[in-house]
Amino acid sequence: MKKTLISMTFALLSHCAFAQTETISTPPKNIIFMIGDGMGPAYTTAFRYFNDNLQTKEIESTVFDTILTGMSRTYPDDDTYVTDSAAGATALSSGHKTYNGAIAVDNDKSPTKTMLEIAKEKNMITALIATSQINHATPASFASHNEYRRNYNEIADDYIDNKINGKLPVDLLFGGGTDYFKRSDRNLINEFIKSGYQYTESLKDLDLITQLPAIGLFAKIGLPYVIDSKTKHLEKMTTKAFSLLENNSRNGFFIMIEGSQIDWCGHNNDISCAMAEMNDFANSISIAKKYVDKHPDTLLVVTADHSTGGLTLGANGLYKWETQIIKDLNVSAKQLSDNLFESSNLESIWKNHSKIKLTVENLKALNIAKAKNKEALFLAVKKIINDLSYTGWTTDGHTAVDVQIFAYGQGSKLFHGSMNNTDIAKQLINIIQ
Repeated sequence: MKKTLISMTFALLSHCAFAQTETISTPPKNIIFMIGDGMGPAYTTAFRYFNDNLQTKEIESTVFDTILTGMSRTYPDDDTYVTDSAAGATALSSGHKTYNGAIAVDNDKSPTKTMLEIAKEKNMITALIATSQINHATPASFASHNEYRRNYNEIADDYIDNKINGKLPVDLLFGGGTDYFKRSDRNLINEFIKSGYQYTESLKDLDLITQLPAIGLFAKIGLPYVIDSKTKHLEKMTTKAFSLLENNSRNGFFIMIEGSQIDWCGHNNDISCAMAEMNDFANSISIAKKYVDKHPDTLLVVTADHSTGGLTLGANGLYKWETQIIKDLNVSAKQLSDNLFESSNLESIWKNHSKIKLTVENLKALNIAKAKNKEALFLAVKKIINDLSYTGWTTDGHTAVDVQIFAYGQGSKLFHGSMNNTDIAKQLINIIQ
């Protein structure tokens, strides 16, 4: 058996069990804040083992292992310990706990000033990147204010109307969401263009964006899953963003980058989908880390808003977690089930998308599920994958477990130990101010 990877527990225990109150003599000029939506500790552990090179004795570290510094508490100011993405993002953007569903407003529905808004007041360049629609809960909570996260049109309007010192709040926006920005009642894209923004709707045309301000919306709502599109969306957007920021940030920049669909795969209890999104997010972190190495006046902080799905590595009473089963799928469970539902030859479609050998019992279960409806087939597909890989899930919602904190670069010592999610925000706001 392989030697277990040496954990960073001792490093964490060497710090006190609460957020340090240290100050730094020279604040970093640039802030990179990255959020893995739904990325609880089981996800980063799973990603390590998923990427393990079976030809070596040791289990290789990931970028997450190299910059782990602490843990964060995620509970909202609500009648539950379990947060949603809106309340979690509001805590991370403004340092204020609030109710589930709130977009940068407190329990009285009054706006909470966000670190992006403060950065804009300081004439820093501001940027938001997400693989969801750019007006989804997490990015929305940095640049808009609304009592309810699903008021997508109103939130999109704020990207124009929520002006800071007479200027639009965000200088660079990459994500999905054309359905909300190009509407019959208001075409926000035309307003962005009139305000001097370059615009594109294709990731293939990113090179057409040559200067700031700029906006790129690459899907009607969220971008397709990485595993289905075979495109590392976040890695591409992150690379382009840093090339633009490098030449346009005399007063420094603040950028929030979200791996949005780690959460969406978790809600679907789809482990292959989740690992593909984790890989895209990890690659983007590595790009950010290299930027910090090149620009030592930059701070990188990475965390999650909550954990999704109650992911467990090892299930059904057996001490196993079979990563090869997970690697043997080349589409998401949702795409696979949709393709199966449209076909009369389930075994052939399965072989096109998976190296997992179906047993007679598996095939029977799929046929029975298909005869019921599409949702039943989706559940049957996931059961086969999760059972064979010994992947466990406790819910299709969120959980209240603490999430990890990762930090690198100038000021990273401020993010060691056990912190509230609001403490992360307050430290970053103090730096920006």
